[in-house]
Amino acid sequence: QLQLVESGGGLVQAGGSLRLSCAASGSIFSINAMGWYRQAPGKQRELVATITTGGSTNYADSVKGRFTISRDNAKNTVYLQMNSLKPEDTAVYYCNVKVRYPSIIVDYWGQGTQVTVSS
Repeated sequence: QLQLVESGGGLVQAGGSLRLSCAASGSIFSINAMGWYRQAPGKQRELVATITTGGSTNYADSVKGRFTISRDNAKNTVYLQMNSLKPEDTAVYYCNVKVRYPSIIVDYWGQGTQVTVSS
């Protein structure tokens, strides 16, 4: 079993910055991709950014140029640096880790951290 602990959410004014962290611990077989998703009230959960073990990244168009995802493989930790935040970035942000087992890849989710951007 894998545990994910998120931190770094909070309240910030528009134009400000926040950094989210997500540390994985427990029975880690082989972590594959790591990423962040978000869910705003009344909306579906959406991808924000992902990063592979090799460092390849993918971003939602709405955050390109403002958010940066990174990971520390030695610490099994993924980060999301969020700059130039906008009110529309307000959501609960969830860490996602894909773990590769011998015959299956399993998704693990963090508990979520609230990000609120005031105008």
